[in-house]
Amino acid sequence: MPMPDSPSGTELAAGDHGTVADWLDRVSPPPPPALRQRLHELLAPHAQRPAREAASACLQAGETQLASMLSSRATDRGSALDLLAVDALVTYAFEAAAKTPELLERLANDAMTRIAEIPEAS
Repeated sequence: MPMPDSPSGTELAAGDHGTVADWLDRVSPPPPPALRQRLHELLAPHAQRPAREAASACLQAGETQLASMLSSRATDRGSALDLLAVDALVTYAFEAAAKTPELLERLANDAMTRIAEIPEAS
């Protein structure tokens, strides 16, 4: 279940020009091709948002994918790429936020709260 945009201020974190898709294309070092393609797929709903919203977009996309995986019990070896993509998205959220250090604590608190609220598969 996608979460609404966070009012935490993480939308100011990336500080780059262009879109979230452009920002992902500039990540260095670039992810391996299969992971890069999956990240673009997961970020597609956020692709045209301004790059300064990359931290929020990555966190939302990672959260949405993790919730989907847990609800469908997709946690086996066949889901490895998706799990790796979730990890990469959360990592990239913090890398983007690191450009504005005063936002890191808010992003961390927001991420912990939102990810903890994802229901476990029953």
